[in-house]
Amino acid sequence: MFKSLRDEVDGMMARDPAARSRLEVVLCYPGFQVLVTYRLANWLWRHGFRLPARFVSHVGRVLTGIEIHPGAKIGHNLFIDHGMGVVIGETSEIGDNVTLYHGVTLGGVSPSEDSDSQREQKRHPTLCDGVIVGSGAQVLGPVRIGANARIGANAVVAKDVGACQTMVGIPAKAVQVRGAPAAEEKFVAYGTPTGELPDPVARAIDGLLQEVHGLRARVNELESQTEAQQQRLSSVENQGEETSGPHDQVTGKC
Repeated sequence: MFKSLRDEVDGMMARDPAARSRLEVVLCYPGFQVLVTYRLANWLWRHGFRLPARFVSHVGRVLTGIEIHPGAKIGHNLFIDHGMGVVIGETSEIGDNVTLYHGVTLGGVSPSEDSDSQREQKRHPTLCDGVIVGSGAQVLGPVRIGANARIGANAVVAKDVGACQTMVGIPAKAVQVRGAPAAEEKFVAYGTPTGELPDPVARAIDGLLQEVHGLRARVNELESQTEAQQQRLSSVENQGEETSGPHDQVTGKC
């Protein structure tokens, strides 16, 4: 357990440039402190001491502002940055090297009035290794977030997310798929890349505008063709009148 906690400290220092020392992380980081109470509460929970486990978890919540149900399954090297308002539900599963920012909810979507039928059922998300979830994001239901995926700040995710995808918006939509290993290893703070990202709505509007421009060009082309045909018809009619005029005059004299 202590080796695991030491690894947690090292992982936090690697991902937070504000961390100056291991002692600072131990004393001043609620994300580390809540992991201490969680590890103890989870041990109690797994050994059948459910009420003491919930009490220890409650103490951790009061001290840190982070709520982790003792029944949740959490891997190694979890980093909860800032931490206030984070909620991790009972059946949540979190892999290794995952990062969560403040205000993140890993919650359920099932109606609460039928709680008896939901006991021992999978109700909360599964986050695979290397996932980053930005501040205020809500990941709801028994969905699976693939390895190295990024959930942007304030996004709402209620469907499965593939590996290496970046999701933003409400409801969350994929805006970037990172395939290169170098991109997978790069840490993205708050799960939101700071470079140019294609906005799904703007992309749809841009596609419609391009279609409108294409239709307008086609209409202009058809109008030009119609005008040219009208000019040719007028020219033919004028030539016909010039040809038939003298003949009619001669016929009239006869």
